Amino acid sequence: MVKIRLSRGGSKKRPFYHIVATDSRNPRDGKYIERLGYFNPRARDNEEDIVIDSERLDYWKSVGAQISDRVLNLIKLKELSREDRDSKKLNKLQKKQAKREAEKAAKLAAEAPAEEEAPAEEEAPAEEEAPAEEDDKKKDES
Repeated sequence: MVKIRLSRGGSKKRPFYHIVATDSRNPRDGKYIERLGYFNPRARDNEEDIVIDSERLDYWKSVGAQISDRVLNLIKLKELSREDRDSKKLNKLQKKQAKREAEKAAKLAAEAPAEEEAPAEEEAPAEEEAPAEEDDKKKDES
């Protein structure tokens, strides 16, 4: 089966991905049938980060090639302008931070009542011990 997926290139800690049409049995970075574009996650300012030959992509889709989830996401991102992509990333980061802060607040709120309940639990066994001491005194007296 033909798949459209990413093939990793670049050096260590500096990824660069080619979007390729390849046989699904080939290794990730192995031989491919056709290179359809590239994705550069480290692109800055004026550099292009996503380039896809849409005509060839449509051809491979028409002959039954399966597109990986990541490539589908890249196709959607390509349709957005760069500013929209950056703002979308910022929104995701802000939502994550808000969620983390809410979880921390909930955790702290859950710990505070637990600390207040802990002394109450310690007092309860003390009351139970007192009757046992009284029983011991009664036995001694008899």
